[in-house]
Amino acid sequence: MKIVDVEAFSLAAPLKEPWKIAGVVMHEMTCTLVKITTDSGIVGIGESLTRLGPQAARAIVEHILKPVLMGADPFDVEVLWEKMFSTMRTRGHNKGFMIEAMSGADIALWDIMGKATNLPVCKLLGGKARDRVEAYASSLLFKPTDDLVREALDLVGQGYRGIKLKIGQGLRKDAENVKEIRKAVGDGIDLMLDANSGFDAHSAIALGREVEPYNVFWLEEPVPPDDLEGYRRVSRALRIPIAAGESEFTRYGFRDLITRGGIAFIQPDVARAGGISEVKKIAVVASMYNLPYCPHTGASGAVCVAASLQLAAAIPNFQIFEFMYPPNPLRENILKEPLPPVKNGFIQIPDKPGLGIEIDDE
Repeated sequence: MKIVDVEAFSLAAPLKEPWKIAGVVMHEMTCTLVKITTDSGIVGIGESLTRLGPQAARAIVEHILKPVLMGADPFDVEVLWEKMFSTMRTRGHNKGFMIEAMSGADIALWDIMGKATNLPVCKLLGGKARDRVEAYASSLLFKPTDDLVREALDLVGQGYRGIKLKIGQGLRKDAENVKEIRKAVGDGIDLMLDANSGFDAHSAIALGREVEPYNVFWLEEPVPPDDLEGYRRVSRALRIPIAAGESEFTRYGFRDLITRGGIAFIQPDVARAGGISEVKKIAVVASMYNLPYCPHTGASGAVCVAASLQLAAAIPNFQIFEFMYPPNPLRENILKEPLPPVKNGFIQIPDKPGLGIEIDDE
């Protein structure tokens, strides 16, 4: 089997209700899909996460990665990953758009292998360790406190045992939201906080100490991703575990985040961190430090979610799955059949070949 074509498609879809989080208001969802075609007629689909400018990832796929992949055997996935990585690594492009573009191509290769062997990707990753995964509800966005409380109670009523709240509206407002939500949902619900890198270390510590009495499950991305010293300061100052990784790339970045930043939960995004091949390695690095893998899906499309489910089914140190419940057209409207729903806080793992999904080209 040989690769005969590599294509990339930049997608953007407006949101009916913007997502308001720390530092940004998101008015649309974007991603780049990577489509790899083989001479046997099997087609693989991948996704590159792009917060802005999905055309950049498309250009990298078309002009840098396609020449590497054309004519290759898609089953040489590890070899191809290293070849793609080496094209720009010594030129200083070992993070950012380059790795996001590679992620989409790598996911597509795994989709091809699954379809060619008639197996779900999780089987190729070493086996299905679990038939379903627990999901937490992500995320309560910036809204009035009363609205957040009502929404949290509704999520508990749907069966979620974990809920994530966006913070970054100021210490007093954030603390009030945490207090009121905890009082409403009770002590039996895990409550995660996500700062989206909106604090410096001093402010994150101050906020953390205010909310420590409310049994916070984790504090996510309290400081910018390159502030490893800030991560270390926050993790040492608080009793709340620190989660991070959605903005990090490759096993090398996660090595530093773990060893220098002192985080307790790793959150790689398969469509950003290097694809399925690399996230499996990242999870192994985390397992060396007895850290759980909690995949980031966030504002991602359906292909990223499907790939994340396959990884979650196979990785031994997986703990909990992020399900971003606010409407997202790129998650809900681009497949011929929808992704598995969350039922009583759990998602069933698809058992169809490859990623278990099919894109609606139209």
